[in-house]
Amino acid sequence: MPTILIVGATRGLGASLAKLYASDANNEVLATARSSNPPANTKNLTYIPGLDIASPDAGKKLLSYLHTRPISRIDTVIITAGYFATETLKEPSFEAQEKMYRTCTIGPTILVTALANDSDKLLSSGSKIILVSSESGSITLRHESEGGGNYGHHASKAALNMCAKLLSLDLKDRGVAVASVHPGFMRTEMTRSVGFDKFWDAGGAVTPDEAAKSLVEWIATFDMSKTGQYWAPRGAGDIGTAEPVLGPKEKLPTPLQLPW
Repeated sequence: MPTILIVGATRGLGASLAKLYASDANNEVLATARSSNPPANTKNLTYIPGLDIASPDAGKKLLSYLHTRPISRIDTVIITAGYFATETLKEPSFEAQEKMYRTCTIGPTILVTALANDSDKLLSSGSKIILVSSESGSITLRHESEGGGNYGHHASKAALNMCAKLLSLDLKDRGVAVASVHPGFMRTEMTRSVGFDKFWDAGGAVTPDEAAKSLVEWIATFDMSKTGQYWAPRGAGDIGTAEPVLGPKEKLPTPLQLPW
């Protein structure tokens, strides 16, 4: 029975991934929640409460939980937890940037190292680690048509991409594949909260369920041949700067490997 660990699984993409993986009775799904009162467990979907990836003890808490269960190996780890606060040149925020780095970059990296250092078996040959990033983390795709601002959001995703690359090098000899992904522009409370809902229709935003489906399909094909890479499983359709940087969208493949 494959074991799938989804970090940040009570809303948005994480919740959709948990539901989709749990729909296959052959999977055992572990889903983390910041809340101490997560949704009810089902037959093959178990919530791990009180785990905040931005906290220094997140890895320790996760391992303490895993050690109470007969889990010898995790087949797939997907870290979806994120935080987005908008900034401009006139209104930057030290506090918001710090929270974005802790949530989007430092937390995921430290959590993966905690799993990797627990034993050589927990993450072993054939295991997959998917770090949910964003096309906003691509320096190449940043174009004058988009403008500046949102420093912490873009830079924390770029930093996550670098950490994914470094983790892929550290875990390559163990046969553990690591990738960062842009799952798609989504119609979530997070994008609504920063005013991006006004771009949903024009930007081709999809529901978390739609994004989860394409991501799960891509993960099924992901292996060591793609470790250390950066992908958009849904292609360039929702990437506004793709055409001025990469060329006509209709000529770009789906899935699309993104430039750093």
